[in-house]
This record gives sequence, C-alpha cells and structure tokens, in this order.
Amino acid sequence: MRKILLFICIIALPVTALAWPWSRDLMNQPSIKPQEPPINTYPKDSVPVGGPWTKIADRDASEGLKNPVKATAASINRGHALFSIYCLPCHGESGKGNGPVGKIFEATPADLSSDYVKELSDGWIWGTITFGSYIMPRYGYDTTPSERWDLVNYLRNVIEKEMVAKTKEERAKEVLSPKANKGKE
Repeated sequence: MRKILLFICIIALPVTALAWPWSRDLMNQPSIKPQEPPINTYPKDSVPVGGPWTKIADRDASEGLKNPVKATAASINRGHALFSIYCLPCHGESGKGNGPVGKIFEATPADLSSDYVKELSDGWIWGTITFGSYIMPRYGYDTTPSERWDLVNYLRNVIEKEMVAKTKEERAKEVLSPKANKGKE
C-alpha cells in the first residue's frame, strides 16, 4: 500500500506544481507590441488630460500647422535628446537615413537634411512624427505634442544646417550659441 501511495505522490507532485502561480512563463501573458497604441487606456466617456493626444485627424490635416514652440537652446536640446532616442536608429546621427536599423530596411529612411525635407512645412513634419508614413511608425503615442515640436526645431536648426564645425565642441557652440538662434526667438 505504501508503494502505491508513494507512486501516486510522485506522479501528482509535478502536476500540482505546474498549477502554481509562479510556474507561469513569460510566453503566456497579455502584452502590447512595440509601436502598438494603448488598448482601452481610459474608461469610456472619460477625458484624457495631458499625454500625446491631439485634435488633428491625420498627417494631411497637420500640414498648415504653425510651430508654437520657439526654437530656443532648451527646445533644441530636448529635440536632440528625443532625436537620439526615436530617430537616430533609422535616420542616423546626421539624419541621412543611414542609421544602424535603417540599413536593414528595403526602402531607405528619408534623408532629413535633403532639399525635399527642407521644403516641407513644420506642420507636415510634426504630422509625420505623429502619424507616421509608409515606412516610419507613428510616434504620437510615445511623445507629447510639444516634444514633437522640439524634434521639428532640432531638425530645422541642427540637421538641416550645413556642418562647418570640425569638432563636437565647435558644433555644440554653433548650435547652442545665442547668435545661432537669433531671429528664432
């Protein structure tokens, strides 16, 4: 009888251990994929406060928007930090579309220093960051509207400017000096 009881315990132990809460693995869990919008973030009929929300419907509707954030040194610095996080992997440090992630795409990411991008309105660039494009994911859920305007300021005042500095220090002085930002404030 003891042998039968021992046999039943040996077989039953692994079965009961798999039912314990700590036996769940990371594969069997609810998750959100990167760049996927939040699901049911707010309760029905609630009004979100702050966050990345905008009243603009799509990228086309954003073309006529004017940049409400002045291109100050602080705004450009915030834009640089955000560019390093969100844009640099695809567009590269100089914005030429040669970032480490951008190199693996079939379609090359846009050259942000090109004449084509220089002719685009600030609103269109802001809308592209917000809603994405045919290859670029949308960052409207990852950044606030003012952060997207900081990115536009960085693009306009740093990426689109011709590089004349030879060192990082010279470039930092050129970008952040009051003379470089004169007329933008």
